[in-house]
Amino acid sequence: MPMVQVQTADGASSFNAYLAEPAQKPRAAIVVIQEIFGVNLGIRQKCDKWAEAGYLAMAPDLFWRLEPGVELDPDVEAEFKQALELMNRFDQDQGVRDIEATIGAARERLGDRGKVGCVGYCLGGRLAFMTSARTDVDASVGYYAVALDSILDEARAIKRPLMLHIAGNDGFVPPETQRQMHEALDPHPQVMLHDYPGEDHGFGTEMGKRRSEASAQLADQRTAEFFERNLG
Repeated sequence: MPMVQVQTADGASSFNAYLAEPAQKPRAAIVVIQEIFGVNLGIRQKCDKWAEAGYLAMAPDLFWRLEPGVELDPDVEAEFKQALELMNRFDQDQGVRDIEATIGAARERLGDRGKVGCVGYCLGGRLAFMTSARTDVDASVGYYAVALDSILDEARAIKRPLMLHIAGNDGFVPPETQRQMHEALDPHPQVMLHDYPGEDHGFGTEMGKRRSEASAQLADQRTAEFFERNLG
């Protein structure tokens, strides 16, 4: 796999990131933020699709401090449980700093002040929200972000466009949390929310039992148009 090394923010260490490059000069870059299952085949396919669309794409291995190279299958019960255990041990604040380092690495590869966006799924959706609030990323997208109700106050720091895709029947994001998200974020001039009634968590995955084809295609189309507008 085309892996590259990314230096941590303090320069003391480095971690792997999957890299997918377009055939021509990149139009911009997109950092793809993993689910709790690591940089698995589905996440790598997300990167490959962005490269086909003309973007440089990078997916950092955010679990590297816990277990480097994690690749888990959400449809295998034992691996799903392993993913939950990793999530519970994961330092999200440190994860955002690693995402920020990846954004910097992507900018270096682009040169010419190229723009960088990020898109994340599940835990990665939450991290995309945090990245939008805490870094200078140019645009962010989160799919079925979990537990945003506990960090909605960070929305005041969001200065660049953010799009969130919400699964209406999400087993991990109950209706009350979804209501709080709309109440806090609908008035925000930089935030756009899309609801997918009846859909469950993980509907936009590349493969497996969780994928819901029509809604996945709609969400991906909206994401592509969002990045087209905001990354150029």
